[in-house]
Amino acid sequence: MRTHTPRPDLAATVAALALALTACGGGDDTADAKSTAPAGEKVRETPPPSPASGGDMDPGQSAMGKVDEDPGTVTYEILPVKVDVGTEAEAAKAVSEPDRAKGNVLATARVTYTHKGGPALTGGSDVHDAATVFADGQRGTVLIGATEDAPGCEDPYDVDAWREGESHTFCETYVVPANAKSIQVHWTEDEVDGEPYIWEFPNKSA
Repeated sequence: MRTHTPRPDLAATVAALALALTACGGGDDTADAKSTAPAGEKVRETPPPSPASGGDMDPGQSAMGKVDEDPGTVTYEILPVKVDVGTEAEAAKAVSEPDRAKGNVLATARVTYTHKGGPALTGGSDVHDAATVFADGQRGTVLIGATEDAPGCEDPYDVDAWREGESHTFCETYVVPANAKSIQVHWTEDEVDGEPYIWEFPNKSA
């Protein structure tokens, strides 16, 4: 079980940077199957199943993962829906050392989590702790306290009475190179030894 970190002060106007560089990768195996439907009957198309333990994901494809929350283990469906990429000027205003923002931009990943099984939550969630943002395969620099007030972003520690079947969208903001060709959103069930699920988004601002 992870321990909650103190919630950043919403009144703070300057965010602190915490840098962690890692390399990662993932794979995805697929296979074609013949239809067994009777002749003339329309076959219903379904999205490809989620890999069992990480790998590259298709756009719109969700993953399933378990998190040890305060009341007990909860199963979640994880789906990054969008990545917003800002400008160098916005990055310079957001970080505590503007010189370090030169050549970099802010990438905010919006991830929707759906409670699929387990106890209801009554005091926040840790599911967002496993989400990270990479650019061209390199992990970005997390910008702490950057998205609590962003439109469409919820504070995971303000979510009360989260029951099975309900969804919430949490956001993660990272500093990444402005010229990165693509942004990848990672979510890892086992943050120590697990292989991440990886969703790739083009950087349209590059």
